[in-house]
Amino acid sequence: MGLISGLKDAIVDAWSWLNYKPLYNDNLGMPHRRAFPEAARSWVPELDRRRLSAYTMLTAYDNNQVGELTAFLEGDSARERREFGDPAMVIDKLTADVLGSEQTITVPGAEQSDDDATPEQQAAERVQTLLREWADEEQLSRRMLQTERKAVGLGDGVYLLYWDADKQRVRVRTYDPGFYFPVLAEDDDGSDYPDRVHFAWELPEDKARRLPARLRRITYHLDWIGPQTANGVDRTGRALRAPVLSTPTDDAPAAPVLGPGDQLDHTGSITRLYPWSDKPSYKTVYLTDAIWDLSDIKGPVDIDSLPMDKAQFATNAQGEVLDRLDLYYDFLPVIHIPNTVPEPGEHWGQSALAKALQVFDELSGSDTDSSRASATTGSPMIGISGAGVNSQKQYASGPGLVWTLGDGGALSTVDTSKNLAELRNQVKDLRDRASVVIRIPAVAMGTMDPAQLPSGYALELSLGPLDSLISGMRLARDHADRLLPKFVQRLFLAGQHPDWQGITPLPAKIIRGAYTPTDKAAVLEDVTKAYKAHLISLETAIRRLQDVGWPIEDVEDEITRIDARSFEDARLLADALGNPEEVAKFLGREAPATPAPAAPPVPQLPATPADDSTQTGAEGSGGNES
Repeated sequence: MGLISGLKDAIVDAWSWLNYKPLYNDNLGMPHRRAFPEAARSWVPELDRRRLSAYTMLTAYDNNQVGELTAFLEGDSARERREFGDPAMVIDKLTADVLGSEQTITVPGAEQSDDDATPEQQAAERVQTLLREWADEEQLSRRMLQTERKAVGLGDGVYLLYWDADKQRVRVRTYDPGFYFPVLAEDDDGSDYPDRVHFAWELPEDKARRLPARLRRITYHLDWIGPQTANGVDRTGRALRAPVLSTPTDDAPAAPVLGPGDQLDHTGSITRLYPWSDKPSYKTVYLTDAIWDLSDIKGPVDIDSLPMDKAQFATNAQGEVLDRLDLYYDFLPVIHIPNTVPEPGEHWGQSALAKALQVFDELSGSDTDSSRASATTGSPMIGISGAGVNSQKQYASGPGLVWTLGDGGALSTVDTSKNLAELRNQVKDLRDRASVVIRIPAVAMGTMDPAQLPSGYALELSLGPLDSLISGMRLARDHADRLLPKFVQRLFLAGQHPDWQGITPLPAKIIRGAYTPTDKAAVLEDVTKAYKAHLISLETAIRRLQDVGWPIEDVEDEITRIDARSFEDARLLADALGNPEEVAKFLGREAPATPAPAAPPVPQLPATPADDSTQTGAEGSGGNES
């Protein structure tokens, strides 16, 4: 703010790190109109002009085009500036680190799912499987890479999720933050989720189709549930949505009709019960997609107050006019990704390049000087003198060329090799300064040999600034990593996909993999010792190995394969339980059928010997009778 009347105001805001550039900050604190024409549009809110200009400037650094922008102020000589891609290298490095080696959606409790799992664990495993199948089909890792590169380079990234009725799945779209215009109330905290979001951009004139320059705006508005609407037209034949009225009768006139499943509460407000909640909701999201002829945008209007009577509304694939179309869910499917945790009251993140832009300018200047010096070093300037030298003649220099100089002749050269060496040292110092400011150590950038470090512990200490940087960046994304799978589940339920029928949304999160090189052998040794000492479970041990890059796709499947070959553990289990069924289940095999017990053999008793006295008496008696 200006402390003395007549002095220039000092602008301190989320974009003031660019104030040092006259191209960005003129006497009135506004960007140069020719360099940043998008910021000068009448429909762009005044508070967003510096933000849009900053995005353009940062994109120029990323694409080696700062000289082209500077030429608007300094002339064509600025185009000779050398830009060798150092900012782009920083963006690519931090994008890879904040994403990690892999991105996996996990649902707590899913890894413990087996035949004896509780219903809650089985539900978690089912939701996790469906989310991972969706992520693979939707190429979520690619979408995340697109968004994260925007967030790292520009300071902000934006996801839009929507239900695609044709493909029967949730889609994810990445938007440039320059198209993103959230409507933030003055008394709202910048971190609050807005109730209304616009995506807007200009469509250039199309002479072949006889279309003038136009403005397209897509709006998602979380508002009170209203009566049902349907396609209609106004008096001019313009397509729009109109309320659906009941058939009038003698007893009652036509009245607005409620939407399917909507009810009136005791206050007369409309409520709706969504499948992911057990409490009635009063809110829904309305979608508007409209185009304006730029010549119709006049007067003091901005993106949030465009004249709706001049709008031409689009139609979706199902033939619905997108004029406050009720989407039948109560959350804005827009996720803002700030690169850093915003300051209190702020909504926007900060680019990874912000604090080092002046270093990159100095680096570009040194590269330019070095390039010029190398030209004079390789082809030095030569001065010749002598009686036979014609001062009006231009002499060419080259290998094997001989000049006859005459009496008193002399030849001298201008040696710029020392200057070139100093410039190269300056470039190295500036790169080191940029690494310190951005907090990317030289060993992480690949410009230092890790073998020069005395130990792995020294390497870990040298990566400390990068660890704190990535921790802060991931903290800024932690809520979004939970919000995205939450929205995906709700949109599948809203779309009534058959695979999601009867499923209750569960907490889920996108887990980002490791970003620094890890000593796998050391981790394996630590995990093995902890597991043998019964300090960690097998699930935890395998997940730790998975985090450091071992090729383990699924923890549960890996445990199943390990158990199938653990014969020693199976023997101990058999000794402990004495149950072959449990042992076979542990090994993942069928228990052998128990043979029916064989019938006991019939005993073969020896014949009983006859009594001698009885036999003799019988014989004697018989003899007497005879």
